[in-house]
Amino acid sequence: MLKIAVLVSGGGTNLQAIIDSIADGRITDTEIKVVISNNPKAKALERAAKAGIEAVCISPKQYADRELFNDALLEAVNARGVDLVVLAGFMVVVPEKMIKAYRNRMINIHPSLIPSFCGTGYYGLHVHEAALKRGVKISGATVHFVDEGTDTGPIIMQKPVEVRPDDTPEVLQRRIMEQAEWQIMPKVIDLIAHDKVHVKDGRVFVEA
Repeated sequence: MLKIAVLVSGGGTNLQAIIDSIADGRITDTEIKVVISNNPKAKALERAAKAGIEAVCISPKQYADRELFNDALLEAVNARGVDLVVLAGFMVVVPEKMIKAYRNRMINIHPSLIPSFCGTGYYGLHVHEAALKRGVKISGATVHFVDEGTDTGPIIMQKPVEVRPDDTPEVLQRRIMEQAEWQIMPKVIDLIAHDKVHVKDGRVFVEA
């Protein structure tokens, strides 16, 4: 049984996709042990509680400095004995000690086809604004392992989504969520649960 922690800052739509996928059997042999948010008002915490999942808020504002917050975050994850950490819209810089502790056991979803429109400053609607400004015809989403860089870890899965001439950032964001993010994140978790994802020389290989 794969035990996961989901870290999220906002609405938790990707979290909901994971919850629903476990419920309907698209993800098997997997349990969400805890949902952690840095934002006490995050709807994701409500989603978790409604699903009977432990919901925890760990905010930097609760601690005297960032190092204490980092320690508390890592301790909270470690205490649940999880096998995989899932970043699903977590708007916090993940501490390096946590990345090292969960090397190739921490994944993130990004709303573009990396390496396009990623890195520092590219999050939320900023990604889609940049894609539309550049005039790309295809965007999408990427699930990747987390390393010390920003959106630089080994890519696990990507899915393209059409960009339409009349798109606004909000409309494109929603289409990418529905057609890519909510599809590939559950698929990747299920693959990891069944030991079908392997990293070699910085590249990811997925068993059929």
